[in-house]
Amino acid sequence: MRFLPFRRLRASALAASLAAAFSGSAFALNPNDTSVQMFEWSWNDLATECTQFLGPQGFGAIQISPPQASKVTSTWWGVYQPVNYVNLTSKFGTQVQLQSMIDTCHAAGVRVYADIVVNQMAADSGTATDGSSWNSSTMTYPYFSSSDFHAACDIQSSDYNAAAGRSNVQNCRLSGMPDLNSESTYVRGQIVNYLNALLALGIDGFRIDAAKHQAAASLQAIMSAVKSSHPTTNQGESIWVTQEIVPDGEVARSDYFPIGTVNEFQFTYAMRDAFRDANGSSPATIPTMMGTWNNWGGTWGFVQPAHATVFVNNWDTERNGGSLDASNDTGATNDTQGSHRYDLANIFMLAQGYGEAQLQSGFRFSSNDQDRPSASPYSNGVAQINVNWDFVHRWGDIYPMVRFRSAARNQAQANWVTGNANQVAFSRGNVGFVALNNSTSAWSQTFYTGLPAGTYCNIVHGLANSGATACSSDAVTVNASGYATITVPADGGSTVPAVAIYTGQTVSGSGGGGGSSTCSVTFTIANANTTYGQNLYVVGNQTALGNWTPASGLALTIQGSGANVPWTGTISLPASTAVQYKYVKWNGSTAAWESNQSTSSGNREFTSCAAGSSVSRNDGNFKN
Repeated sequence: MRFLPFRRLRASALAASLAAAFSGSAFALNPNDTSVQMFEWSWNDLATECTQFLGPQGFGAIQISPPQASKVTSTWWGVYQPVNYVNLTSKFGTQVQLQSMIDTCHAAGVRVYADIVVNQMAADSGTATDGSSWNSSTMTYPYFSSSDFHAACDIQSSDYNAAAGRSNVQNCRLSGMPDLNSESTYVRGQIVNYLNALLALGIDGFRIDAAKHQAAASLQAIMSAVKSSHPTTNQGESIWVTQEIVPDGEVARSDYFPIGTVNEFQFTYAMRDAFRDANGSSPATIPTMMGTWNNWGGTWGFVQPAHATVFVNNWDTERNGGSLDASNDTGATNDTQGSHRYDLANIFMLAQGYGEAQLQSGFRFSSNDQDRPSASPYSNGVAQINVNWDFVHRWGDIYPMVRFRSAARNQAQANWVTGNANQVAFSRGNVGFVALNNSTSAWSQTFYTGLPAGTYCNIVHGLANSGATACSSDAVTVNASGYATITVPADGGSTVPAVAIYTGQTVSGSGGGGGSSTCSVTFTIANANTTYGQNLYVVGNQTALGNWTPASGLALTIQGSGANVPWTGTISLPASTAVQYKYVKWNGSTAAWESNQSTSSGNREFTSCAAGSSVSRNDGNFKN
């Protein structure tokens, strides 16, 4: 049975939804150069994050996890097993909450892209997130019957090795899940209705999951039908589409170019090998692997940038060994422990000019199937960074690169320079310059930056103050000929070994991180025995250290996971000045001071360094 009464009801509801949506007004949106995959975040939390951080920091879009009704499991992958496409009650919230989140994010300047799963339906049987039921043994699903699926065959690993396997990859079952017959007019109509309903709510685009498991002609027909109803988004822009297509012997990625960009997994693999010094690769070999400005492709066969969306990792690759990892605590290699490889690869991605860029922001996991944390990303409204949720998009060395990328859009990538094989630098026209050091040796050199003369903040370590009169950390001086002498620290310490400067972060007069009146100080502390919800601050007798007010002190960044790993941070303090300070555990409302004392006895003391220089305060252990 096809549930025909539901189909008629669905068409009526869709028409009403479309009419309501088009009555809305457009918002001023951020540049669309960078999006971030907000993996498994709830709709309410996403609305908060768009307002608190993503919008103000210039992010162009978020990509949300699949919003349809799905199988209920204790794993992350249950949402990739749809039960129906009509009721938008998911594990992340209701349709009302989804609508509110979209509206809130738009008001903050952030687009919303939806991850859509239209290749397969849920295996087994049960009750879905919306209360509907299904049974894959009898092929009974809301709005679908057995005639809406391909024959029951399983994809074999050998099918991925040659073009001869393409038919099985597209028509047989992925991981045993019933495969929708997207050549069917009825099935296409249900998918078109679903996408139109999301667009009516204000969704700005789609990532098509398992795109290679669907015929390109079917996807093209579906998107053509969608665009005939929705020529643009509610915000008046073209509908954004990217497609998950893992490259192998059976797929022809070019078949999918008319539909949208493809996820360029070659970039992900290249970042993994280059920054891990694996398989004969290193940062210095990146141009050979992926090509160069206006000559893209390289020995790895990258698609042309107009067809590519790039990412350092996603939720699949961080679990299957396909990428660098930040949050994998299963015992696999974690590229934030003992090195800054993960940070450097993301800085590189946002600095370079190939393809569209997506960050991945998810959660820490100790088993590959582990579901999202039950705890909110916030405690008393304060973001709990690197506690359960990793908040990669808030990492202080990464998020400033979003504005760098927007500023450098369409600027040529040039002046590629290497030190050793793990030290690379390049410019982006006359707008930006970066230098990355993935080695254990410091790199000092006079570089041609291509930038106008001036004093620039190294945005990897800190931004300019509100008056743009000083940098919060180190600064770089570029002379009238565009040259700057720079030392990029070695990897392995507490400081991210990178320099990124651009025309949007300059300071006037003296007083930058390398200016005439300040000293750059890096604080490091370990064994603080923090508990859930606590972050670590440096609080002291200087304005930059909060004048003994914990909430206004220097927020440190945790270097890994666990209660006792080091925390570190860098700040500019007045030069040659007596400084008193303490480390404080702060959860947004309660302060736990070192030695259980605030400003009385037991303060740490030092005299800051000379103007224009830097010093590290490696303070050992937190005094409990």
